[in-house]
Amino acid sequence: MKEAVKKEILYDLQQAQKILERKDPGDMLELKELSNHAIEDVAAQKDIDLIAVSVLLYSLYKISEGLQEKEYGIFSRELQMASSALQRNFFAKYNASIKRLYSLVRESNAPVREHLQDVLQAARIKKGSVLLQKGLSIGQAAGLMGLSNWDLQAYAGKTTALEQHTENISAKKRVLLAFNLFGVKS
Repeated sequence: MKEAVKKEILYDLQQAQKILERKDPGDMLELKELSNHAIEDVAAQKDIDLIAVSVLLYSLYKISEGLQEKEYGIFSRELQMASSALQRNFFAKYNASIKRLYSLVRESNAPVREHLQDVLQAARIKKGSVLLQKGLSIGQAAGLMGLSNWDLQAYAGKTTALEQHTENISAKKRVLLAFNLFGVKS
């Protein structure tokens, strides 16, 4: 695992653990924001471990309102175990913890449990659309998130998020940069 990827995953796991330890329902939106932070790293690194953590965080956000008191502690401890294993480079233990976290999401007493496959699929689709916003192609985003192009296209076609693009560099500066790159005198 790349050191940059490891650092980002550790940050995400530790932040999620802190959010769950507070047990404040108002803070659960932070899980969604943390998942969005993680998906930016996915767009840059295209790493499967980052994808797994991003989908996990978004799934936790989706089931958080239905979690029982004891489940907060269980999730928090498992996040801590995953973080600790990753810090020590015990990748087998880290992967086992991530797998247990996914199992815990599936087994939670949250009302959404019956629809968890839909939640996990929706999380992959949602995060895939964010990858589209970051400039990846439909094929790249769908492939990274384990989706078919059709699933992602169907969602992306219904959202206006892709239309909200703004340029940070003016057209004039972009043209001058292109001229400069190709050695054209303006």
